[in-house]
Amino acid sequence: MLKLLPWRSSPHKTLTLDPTKPLLSLSRFLSHSLSEDQYEDDPPFSPVSKPPKPKKNKTQNKDPDSKNGRTEPLKSDLPFDFSYSYSETNPKVEPIAFRESPKFSPFGPGRLDRKWTGTVAPTQQEVDLDRVAEERKRVLGDPLTEEEVAKLVERYRHSDCARQINMGKGGVTHNMLDDIHNHWKRAEAVRIKCLGVPTLDMDNVCFHLEDKSGGKIVYQHINVLILYRGRNYDQKNRPVIPVMLWKPYTPIYPKLVKNVADGLTFEETKELRNRGLNSPPVMKLTRNGVYVNVVDRVREAFETEEVVRLDCTHVGTSDCKRIGVKLRDLVPCIPLLFKDEQIVLWRGKRDQEQDSKCRDRSEKFADA
Repeated sequence: MLKLLPWRSSPHKTLTLDPTKPLLSLSRFLSHSLSEDQYEDDPPFSPVSKPPKPKKNKTQNKDPDSKNGRTEPLKSDLPFDFSYSYSETNPKVEPIAFRESPKFSPFGPGRLDRKWTGTVAPTQQEVDLDRVAEERKRVLGDPLTEEEVAKLVERYRHSDCARQINMGKGGVTHNMLDDIHNHWKRAEAVRIKCLGVPTLDMDNVCFHLEDKSGGKIVYQHINVLILYRGRNYDQKNRPVIPVMLWKPYTPIYPKLVKNVADGLTFEETKELRNRGLNSPPVMKLTRNGVYVNVVDRVREAFETEEVVRLDCTHVGTSDCKRIGVKLRDLVPCIPLLFKDEQIVLWRGKRDQEQDSKCRDRSEKFADA
């Protein structure tokens, strides 16, 4: 009977079968071998001990403000009103409605000592412009020499520069100021690449970068800028810039295109719109392109044409309206139509009168 049962002997106990009671001994042997320590010496079925998981501290507070011990609203001494975009908004134009309640500040509830009005967070104290100018002059220090400027340009002008900030259609945004100072912590200059609608007016972009950050633009090539921090810049004394937690909804502004243009009748306005749609486009714009020469091209076209058209296919409806607003102020001109990503611009009635006077003068000089 033992030869027919090749069971493995247990290292702890040795059981033998009683020849007088073979069935009883066999049942005891099987119950013992299957119940007691059957997986102890079998590695594939041995239990694996798992390491204990570290217990989370429930008392730890995840709020960064309370972690740092700051419970009061953040105070900033920057001498300008906080806004989402400084270069792409006009504070003189008041919105007619809001898409969200102005009481919800994008800086977070109770995080800033300034009140959000829906578009800006105005400063609470009077600004001493003379003191601000002196402080900026002290930080910039002596002007850079030509050799120092050449070294900075050679170091930061290349596209593979690590200290680069990309500027989109938002222009000079509030959070970009914090990014600039973070780069200035380890580098004396930062490379800024501008794309989209802000490139229509690069002078405006340069002004707001220098005015809001306190730096100095030492190089500009088309849409690439190099912003220098200054000789006496101290990272420990950098200004306090509260970060916007989300992008606020764009308010509702007055209608850009009127049904009837000023100085024209309804029939004349309709005729100009049809003429503009059927005319060949002056330029074809791409999405997030470089528009530095668009203003000059439109001005040149207005010397011979009364109505011009810009092909903005795949640019987007919102960007088309932004482009029309900037061209209205920079050229200047009157937007007549935004349809199917096409912009129709009219040079205005005043330009026609000036052209007629110039023609009369040229005829008089020719006759003389």
